[in-house]
Formats: sequence, C-alpha cells, structure tokens
Amino acid sequence: MEDDEKVKNEALQIIGLHQNRPRLVVFDLDYTLWPLYCECFYEDDTPTLFPNARGILYALKDSGINVAIASRSPTPEIAKTFLDKLGIQSMFMTQEIFSSWSHKTEHFQRIHRSTGEPFTSMLFFDDENRNIEAVSKMGVTSILVDDGVNLRALRQGLSEFSQKSGSSTGASRISSPSGV
Repeated sequence: MEDDEKVKNEALQIIGLHQNRPRLVVFDLDYTLWPLYCECFYEDDTPTLFPNARGILYALKDSGINVAIASRSPTPEIAKTFLDKLGIQSMFMTQEIFSSWSHKTEHFQRIHRSTGEPFTSMLFFDDENRNIEAVSKMGVTSILVDDGVNLRALRQGLSEFSQKSGSSTGASRISSPSGV
C-alpha cells in the first residue's frame, strides 16, 4: 500500500506536467494491468497487478480522468472476478471484456457509444502491437507496453497525447486536484 501511494504521487506529478490530457484512459487487462492471461486461471485464484498499476489508476481518478477497460478475454467472468478481488472493478466507467477478432476496434466502438468520448480524447495502453496499430488508426493515442503499465509508459502516453492534441478540441484542460 505504501508503494501504491508513492506511485500515485509520482503519477500525479507526471499528469500535472500536461495541460492537454485525455478525458478517458483505456487499459487492456492481460499483461497490461496484470501479469497473466486470465483464461489460464480459475476464479478462485488470487491475481496480482503490475507494481505501478494501482497507483496509476488512483492518480488518474484523483486527476478527474476517467478509466475504462478493453479486453479481448475469452473468459470475461474470470476477468471480472479478478477485478473484484483486486478491489478495482468500480474504478472503471465502462468495461468491454469479450472475445473478438477485431483487434479491439469493436471494443472501442462500444466504449465510444457508452461514454460519448471521441476517439481523439482517449489514451490506450496494451501489450499487443496489432491492437495498438488498429486502435491508433481510429484516432486513439495508443501506447505499447512490454512489461505492464508503469510510470514510464504513463509519461510516454501523456506526452504523445499532449503532442497530438496540442490546443485542438477533444482534449480537456483539468486543474490540479487542489484547484491550483
């Protein structure tokens, strides 16, 4: 828990460096938030998150940035059980967890319909390049992670999002949590 707070504070500093921020950050699950394929486990197994994941999620929420899930899991019931066990299921404004051959484009169409957020307002983290390529073509700033979401990936994602959005519409300007 102490490490989560340390990561959260560092993530808040990283977020604070960017005036143009995504309104929605979308995460894959397997090998992005947690180091496993949930279809290889049972609902009664105890999952773990990558070391920086929980702190980053809390920092995004504290910054007023919504979070969502886009996962091509063939076992959505196990994924949802793991989210419950980890105590993070309620953090996500929408969860699109289903098997698909669409490289997540269908997931993002559903996320867009349920949230109303334009693709250009989204930042996405995933461990599969084919998903990154497909979703990037939709206008989503997409970051490939090779060892789970971490502070380095967050910094890269926010920098790329900020550069892409510049002063264009679709990005929100959010003040710091203290209102300063």
